[in-house]
Formats: sequence, structure tokens, C-alpha cells
Amino acid sequence: MPYLDYNSTTPVDDRVIQAMLPTFAESFGNPSSQNHDTGRIGRDLVENARKSVAGIASMRPSDVIFTSGATEANNWIFYGLSMNKGQPLRMFVSAIEHKSVLEPCRHLSEQGAKLQKIPVTSEGIVDLRQLDGMLLREKEKPDIVSVMAANSETGVIQPIRDIVDMAHAYGALVHCDATQIIGKIPFDAQESGVDFVTFSSHKIYGPKGCGALVATRHARKQIRAMLYGGGQENDMRSGTLNVTGIVGFGKACEIAAKEGLADCPRQEKLRDYFESNMMRLISNVVVNGKNADRIPNTSNVRIADTIAEAVIVNAPKVEIATGSACSSAAIEPSHVLTAMGLSTDEANASIRISIGRQTTQQDIDVAIDAIAKAVQYVRGKEAEIAGA
Repeated sequence: MPYLDYNSTTPVDDRVIQAMLPTFAESFGNPSSQNHDTGRIGRDLVENARKSVAGIASMRPSDVIFTSGATEANNWIFYGLSMNKGQPLRMFVSAIEHKSVLEPCRHLSEQGAKLQKIPVTSEGIVDLRQLDGMLLREKEKPDIVSVMAANSETGVIQPIRDIVDMAHAYGALVHCDATQIIGKIPFDAQESGVDFVTFSSHKIYGPKGCGALVATRHARKQIRAMLYGGGQENDMRSGTLNVTGIVGFGKACEIAAKEGLADCPRQEKLRDYFESNMMRLISNVVVNGKNADRIPNTSNVRIADTIAEAVIVNAPKVEIATGSACSSAAIEPSHVLTAMGLSTDEANASIRISIGRQTTQQDIDVAIDAIAKAVQYVRGKEAEIAGA
């Protein structure tokens, strides 16, 4: 059964598994135990992984704080800033952010923080003119501007360098959720000038339950620690480190830096092949965000006169999604697509495929055939209901 939901999660690379195995019984030491070799070996494993994680984002190892994933890291930035400031935050957040950014911001706004959502264009790109106007109108500078590097539902890439320049001109920190861009196209956090970067291991063929908050020295001083105890991670996140996950995360970053980017042209060809054949075989298909720069593995297509969930149910031979896995249980339409100007019906008629290293053209052919047949069936049923 073709798996085309790699933006949700990826299988763990065999080489990552091999790197992790010794940490269960041989190199099992607590990195904080520095009085013996077993603990020191654990520390060395963590620090080697830290270098690999920093390297894939072109940051310094000392900038990396290990977390349980991007969700924790994203929450930490906003709550950590709020606690450090001691008064309500002023937050500018793009309307298409992941729920792990939008929800903590919404929660803080209920406690008095000021939240403004940055609009996007019909192609899903942050509207720079509107952002500039929002910044210009503010009497008080915003504390933070948060824009993801690439959207998980549409694959649309954001103009992070321009956003950073605009935000920094007004004294705001910039957070970039880079979860979907890491390992797919080059991402240089240092060159882009962002203050906070967050991403997860399980999106790049590493284990679940491990991620990173990568912050410049200046930015790190602006947030409070969220966990107190033994003082791990430079007193920023206490608790025994997840050595097994961290080693896997580091290995996944190492592999992604060497090999992941090399596979991008092949994935882009498969994506384009999928889209062209969908439009050839099925009437009234539109690619959401087609005219924007996109990461190479992601396609979000709108199929008129259908409901995406019905198409997916009737295409059991392929594993695809409607959007973010964290929102898949939600009843409301995709907030990403509606922010781009799609109606509820249009958003609910959109499906996403995301391609990975193991995806073949045969997988894509099976998916196209299964989706086409499902659309024919669903449209037929819709016509029956309408004519009843």
C-alpha cells in the first residue's frame, strides 16, 4: 500500500536504528553522570548529535536545546517569552502556522496578550505589504513575529529573510518553525537571521519524541526555562536527556545533510507527475499554491464536487491525508486553505500527498488510479443525492 503521508511522519532510517541500538544496553549512561566512563560516553554521544543537529540548520552546537519535539519547542518560545517579560506579549503570527504555534498564542491572548495574524496571499505566501503595514501601525513594537519556513499542507515556502529584515527593523524577535523544510531544501538559519528555529526528528527519518529549539545566544536570554530540576541543557530544560532519541535525531540530521537534499529533484519530478496526471484524468482539479515556490515533495490538490474525506475513504489502496496530522480529527476546514481564500467547500475538497525517499513512480501510479476511481464514485454518489 503506497504511503504518501511523509509530512505527517517518516519511517526511521535503518542506519538511524543501528546508531540507536547501542544506547539501550551498551552506551546507556546518563550524560549528567560525569564520575565514570559510562556517563561520559553518554555525554559524548549527546554532544556529537548536537553538532549534527546544529549543522543541518547552519547554527552553532551551543545554540541547540533538545526537546521532545517541535510542539514542545514552539510552546516553550511563547510561554518562555511571556514569563520572562512578566507582562502580556505582543505577537504577530502568520495565519497558516501549525496548531502548535497558533494554540499557545490563542491561549496567551485569552490571558491578555495581543495576537495579530499576518494574512497570506491566495498562493499561501505571507503578504509582506500587509505585514509592513501592521508593523508600521503599531505604537508599541511587537515582541515576536512567527512564520514557518514551509507549510506542511501546501508545501509553500515563505520569504523568511524579508520577514526577518522587516521584524528586526521594529525590534521584534523572529521565530521560524522549520519542521517541514529541514532535509528537503537547504535552510541556513544563521544566514536568514532568525532568532528561534524549531524542528522535529520524526520528519527526517529519525525517531519520534525528539526535537530541538535552536536559539541564538541573545534570543535564549529572552526566554525562561520551562522545566526546573538538575539543570540540564544549560539550566534551560532540566530532566535526564533522551540519549537514544537524541542519537537517532543526530544520525537522521547527518544522513539528511548528506543524502536528503540529493533526492529532492527525484521527488519533485514525482510530485509534478502526480499533479499533471491528476489534472489530465480528473476534471476540475486545481493545485493549491501551484504558482508559489514549494518544497519538492508536497502537493495539495482541490477536486471540485467532492469531499476529500470521502475520496480518501474510497481510495483504500493508498495512504494520503487532507492536511496536518495534528488537525486530522478536526471537523472544521483547514485553516491554512481558508486563510488562502478558499471557501469551506473548496477546503473540504482538498487532499494532500507528501512524497518520501521510499516513494516510487509505481506508488504514484497506484495513487492516481485509486484517487481517480474514488472521485468518480464520490461524484456519482453526490449526483444521486442531488437528484433524489
